[in-house]
Amino acid sequence: MTESAPAVGRRYGGQDAAERRAERRARFIEAGLELFGTQGYAGTSVRAICGEARLTERYFYEAVRDREELLAVVYEELVQEAQTATFAAVAEAGPEMEDQITAGLGTFVRVLSEDPRKARVVLVEVVGASARLESRRHRVIHEFADFIADLGKSHAPEKDRQWLGMIAVALVGGVNELLVSRTPAPERSGDSRDRDQIVGVCTSLFLGALR
Repeated sequence: MTESAPAVGRRYGGQDAAERRAERRARFIEAGLELFGTQGYAGTSVRAICGEARLTERYFYEAVRDREELLAVVYEELVQEAQTATFAAVAEAGPEMEDQITAGLGTFVRVLSEDPRKARVVLVEVVGASARLESRRHRVIHEFADFIADLGKSHAPEKDRQWLGMIAVALVGGVNELLVSRTPAPERSGDSRDRDQIVGVCTSLFLGALR
């Protein structure tokens, strides 16, 4: 049974109206992650999302404009999670470039590979979903690439920044494609051996390119 509307402005279940809206939005985001990450964006209807969230379509359109916006919101949350964790891991890894790259890649790969739904949304489902999402996806690639290029520049200030930027974009694209090829199946999620292999390959590529 889906949730019906409580009286406007009254506390319901210990929550006021703003808290209820936030809680419903969170339920739609979780439903989006589940369905986009398992059935795919194209195969997921608004009705299915509402059923997964156990909320009515009225609440869906109160929370987001349409399916595309929900995919964008889910994607943005996952990107923020990956960026925050990755950048923090690099900052905490110490001064050596190899340690920083290993820590950053290890964290990024872990965030996505431990939950195959996240990997599918970030690496597969947003690709070509809309012009808006393609634009955002390319900006995300360049945000990671800029971070890598800056890291390379800090260890090798004599390197040309534009050259480092192009190398970094190629490296980010390579990591994405490797993850797509290595983590499509739920039974491999959380496999530390597979994760270690991915991180080892990517670390070798990064160090070779940036040096």
